[in-house]
Amino acid sequence: MIGQFTEVLDQIVALAILMPVVASMGGIAGSQTLTVVIRGLALGQLAGNNKRWLYNKEMWVGMLNGLIWALVVGAISQLWFDNPMVTLVITLAIFINMSVSNLAGVLIPLVLKRLKIDPALSGAVILTTVTDVVGFLSFLGLATLIILK
Repeated sequence: MIGQFTEVLDQIVALAILMPVVASMGGIAGSQTLTVVIRGLALGQLAGNNKRWLYNKEMWVGMLNGLIWALVVGAISQLWFDNPMVTLVITLAIFINMSVSNLAGVLIPLVLKRLKIDPALSGAVILTTVTDVVGFLSFLGLATLIILK
């Protein structure tokens, strides 16, 4: 997938430096949520209305956490690279990836359990794939749209 964005990466080296940050921050956020949900399923604490409550809570927590970390990393990026367009891209991409990763951290184990697949065995692999794809696609897609116009 990254190969589809070589034009923007060739023009702005800062993107290649920042790209792993987006994926890793999404992975960390999603992993924490995934762990909490798998633990809740294993202990029988998630059933009925709890699932909807957890989904809503994690949606808002993911967005708030994403916003805070996006602003922090965006500020560091601006200080380091002094490029407002790169700062805008990294800020938006981190917000998107962290928000989506929290939702994936809730939905993946619930879907796997419904399919009678142990979420503890395959949840992390699926989550990593989701956060990498969403992270790289949002980061490089936004860079192409915003910077290359």
